[in-house]
Amino acid sequence: MARNDLIIAINQVCAERGLDPQIVIEAIEQALVSAYRKKFGGGQNVFAKIDTKTGEMKVFAELEVVERVKDPRTQISLEEARRHKPDVQLGDKIVIEATPKDFGRIAAQTAKQVMMQRIREAERALTYEELKKLEGEVVLGTIQRIDRKLGNQVVVNLGRGEGVLPRQEQIPRERYRQNDKMYFYVKAVEDSSRGPLAILSRTDVRFVRRLLEREVPEIRTGAVEIKSIAREPGARSKVAVAAVQPNVDPVGSCVGVRGTRIQAVVNALGGEKIDVVEWSKDPYKFIANALSPAKVIDVVLMEDDEEGRRALVIVPDEQLSLAIGKEGQNARLAAKLTGWRVDIRGEKEAAEAGLTPEERKRMRMRYAQQKADLLSQAEVFLREGAVEEVKAAAETPEAPAPQTPEEQPEAVEADAPDAGEEEEYMDVDDLDRMAMEQFMKAEDEQGER
Repeated sequence: MARNDLIIAINQVCAERGLDPQIVIEAIEQALVSAYRKKFGGGQNVFAKIDTKTGEMKVFAELEVVERVKDPRTQISLEEARRHKPDVQLGDKIVIEATPKDFGRIAAQTAKQVMMQRIREAERALTYEELKKLEGEVVLGTIQRIDRKLGNQVVVNLGRGEGVLPRQEQIPRERYRQNDKMYFYVKAVEDSSRGPLAILSRTDVRFVRRLLEREVPEIRTGAVEIKSIAREPGARSKVAVAAVQPNVDPVGSCVGVRGTRIQAVVNALGGEKIDVVEWSKDPYKFIANALSPAKVIDVVLMEDDEEGRRALVIVPDEQLSLAIGKEGQNARLAAKLTGWRVDIRGEKEAAEAGLTPEERKRMRMRYAQQKADLLSQAEVFLREGAVEEVKAAAETPEAPAPQTPEEQPEAVEADAPDAGEEEEYMDVDDLDRMAMEQFMKAEDEQGER
């Protein structure tokens, strides 16, 4: 190969494979050193240089200047050294060209083999870096084959690199055909024996989150926040969203005009149904929303050390099967979404079990009395219109007239800060005092009327 042809070949390989030419040149230089040592023996301190303009390759050796040469591989006489550098002294180090005249075919072949190995290593490192950037993201891939020997793993071409979809990350009953294009979530990237490999998933709950972020601009900009996601892959997902900025409909933003946004996510998931519900800091309201599309009549919260947090939910009899869902799916997803165990009962069943509206009210009052802070108690008491209990909890000396239920919510609701405003933090005593001040003010106004 002519000298200039070498540079042309290097540039061509780098352009085709997206490599840095300097990396390839350094690989060839190291290969030349390996070939030199293989032919002439090790022990020398040698290095190679390639002229990037002409392609000329030279080998250089660093030798010690001595009076009497004992090892010509590492030493040079003072007389010989001064032919290369007149002012050199004994004990100095001098670099001279050591390219042998017969540094021919064997050395070139060795250099070529090592060069190709370094190119493969450089490509491997580059592929790993590019795949690593995709970790935690959604990618579009083309299915190459189903690897039966490895437990029906799906091998996916991601363009720059390769990924595998393990059996446990596949959606149940979903079919994968060669050359089909699909979206995948990149869970991790490994540098395996077969090269850099992306571990893919279609069942991960973060897959749904990333798809929504891609389709809904309000989520990307932070105007809408995803609070929680519950998923049974291939069947149904529930997503709780909240508005961060005022005058934003969080559910409508996710669904889109005529459902176009949510339908794009459904299609990417292979037809999996998605319920988008509004999150609320009020657990009663949040649990009711989570059971959508069923209508909820009442929610009673209970909590103990043995069974944890439980929610008794009363629904119309004709809505019971809808609230529970096929094989309990709707109830399970609502429980995962809210973090509360959900016990759903129809009106008739609740009445037969003695869970009358009055009994449910007493249950809520007992739950409120378990709460340590006054504000949590006041929220429940005011919701139930239990003015006397509020007064007892607050130890208020005055006894104003009771308040109507229609007026109560404003007394305990705390507005979220507007976008761009710094949130003011208050301790529990401040919040309790504010709640009671609002409550007493409402009672005074009612007394005046």
